[in-house]
Amino acid sequence: MTHHSLGPAPSGAGHFSSPALAEPPRPGSGLPLHLDRRHLLGLEGLDRAEVLALLEAAEGYRGRLARARAGEPGGGLPFDDLAGVTVLLGFFEDSTRTRVSFELAARYLGATVTTLTTAGSAVSKGETLYDTVQNVRAMGVDVVVVRHVASGAPYFLARHLDVSVVNAGDGRHEHPTQGLLDLMTLRDAWQGRFEGRRLALIGDIAHSRVARSAIFGLRALGASVTIAGPRTLLPAGVEALGCTVAATVEEAMEGADAVMALRIQRERMDSGLLPTLGEFSRVWGLDPERVRLLARDAVVLHPGPINRGIEVAPEVADSERSVILDQVGNGVALRCAVLARCAAARRAARAGGAAA
Repeated sequence: MTHHSLGPAPSGAGHFSSPALAEPPRPGSGLPLHLDRRHLLGLEGLDRAEVLALLEAAEGYRGRLARARAGEPGGGLPFDDLAGVTVLLGFFEDSTRTRVSFELAARYLGATVTTLTTAGSAVSKGETLYDTVQNVRAMGVDVVVVRHVASGAPYFLARHLDVSVVNAGDGRHEHPTQGLLDLMTLRDAWQGRFEGRRLALIGDIAHSRVARSAIFGLRALGASVTIAGPRTLLPAGVEALGCTVAATVEEAMEGADAVMALRIQRERMDSGLLPTLGEFSRVWGLDPERVRLLARDAVVLHPGPINRGIEVAPEVADSERSVILDQVGNGVALRCAVLARCAAARRAARAGGAAA
């Protein structure tokens, strides 16, 4: 079988598989991949009920974890939700918070966890992503959590490997668990009501997978999104994602129920997309004066890591409006819910196949 017989790789997907070792797509549930509950590949296409179910499950895990940490009877860690399940954390792009959060979630649920990174792995010696994960799968892995620089890498794995796949961030495409933990944080701040609410999303939209997941998730729940940023960092036709574009940060933030600043990567300056970080901060940064434009009870978010004094002024990041640390804390419970959902769906699918 040739590489081309696998079908075209997603846009920007890069080099995924070895033609000699590629195999046909494995049989699955018959659902489109983005609707197959064995995987979480993105928030695009998920409906309101599905998103809310994940948030409800995450809320349940948050309570269970709090009781366990408090030493309440019957709540000790680890739980047994994923007992007998092996989770591979395949991080082929740098990460700290997301990787640690997934690892804690898997261990808290009683899973066996193994970590694979580019450094020191066969990938650094020229092995493809497909072959690496195939080899690990042969060792009995049930769930693969993957972060990859290539957009579409998790879809490729879900299509060709008989494992559950969770997208921990793929290129410029999506970061669905970040999107969900942001929704969880907003749900707390907005007392559970998304309809009629509006988020202002500020900064580098063009290169942000976080922005895409935020837009898809909020739209599914009935909220709206206004984006603003330098023209060089706004993708062409971004309105097609279902958001509106403001000309200035002040216009975007006026009356908004929340604002999220996105991280500016220093390489954007090197490529000529930004003049200086100081200029970005002056024109687009979240400072106390701009924050006063928000609705009275609005909150400030940031997916991290923060460049203090650039995207967000220190006095804003540390203010009562800031829920940035709440986002981090919610990440573990949210990822518990995602791992449990995917593993349960995989068990159900395999049981159904065996019965057939």
